[in-house]
Amino acid sequence: MKKQDFLRRFLFEELGVRGEWVKLTDSWQAAKQHQQGPENVQQLLGQAMAAVAMLSATIKFNGSMILQAQGDGDIKTLVAQATHDRKIRGLLRCEPQVASGSLENMFGQGCLVLTVQSSANANPYQGIVPLQGEQLATALETYFVQSEQLKTRLWLFADQTHAAGLLLQELPTQQHYQADWERIEMLASTVTRHELLTLDCENLLYRLFNEEKVRLFNAETVAFECSCSRPKIVRTLRAMGRDELQDILRERDTVEVGCEFCGAFYVFDKIDVETLLSEEGVNNDSQTRH
Repeated sequence: MKKQDFLRRFLFEELGVRGEWVKLTDSWQAAKQHQQGPENVQQLLGQAMAAVAMLSATIKFNGSMILQAQGDGDIKTLVAQATHDRKIRGLLRCEPQVASGSLENMFGQGCLVLTVQSSANANPYQGIVPLQGEQLATALETYFVQSEQLKTRLWLFADQTHAAGLLLQELPTQQHYQADWERIEMLASTVTRHELLTLDCENLLYRLFNEEKVRLFNAETVAFECSCSRPKIVRTLRAMGRDELQDILRERDTVEVGCEFCGAFYVFDKIDVETLLSEEGVNNDSQTRH
């Protein structure tokens, strides 16, 4: 079977519009095997992962972009993360049964948060919009209108085997091509769920824009990869401080940490804990930080 975990960028050469297409297969399967939830929520996670893969490719940065939707309804938290080098992961927390319908039906009162964490900058950029509308794509479009002032349209679909997305965005320096934008948007709006989930990028773009001059850039591989590691868990445990860790060890013989993204399980016994604290020089009055 042909590998289809790719992101493709494209540009309407004579217009002020750019676009992206993404198809996730192996990466989508790898991510969702660690997540529990009904089919409609699984599909929403797939849409979020397709979205964050495309959104992370609209900016130049070294680090990660995190899309987080959270509310007080049946779905508590949905997270999708993509790095600058196209590594993605996701998680969800929800009730066993989740109402269908709008985002409000599924999340209740909630918000959508986009965070860009640069490796070179400790201060992340963050944008927040209400979690409203019929689809995740609608909420993300609202984010771009409010936070970036750029016309942006997204089409997101997922099923049991694939997650796919299409993005159109006006170029920041060319915001006076209203008629061109409306024509391209109208053509893109004819895309169907079946087409986006089954066609490759070339065939999809030809189907939608065969009368336009489109430059298609090389494919970029997308892969599931979790950034958890034992050293990162060690840093988290050190930040908790000696007192809190010893409280845990008094109740049980080990400190156990599981990764919700990939299912990895880290176990630290009393010697491990003492070693990691000693190496950092953490004293008894360490402050707990989260």
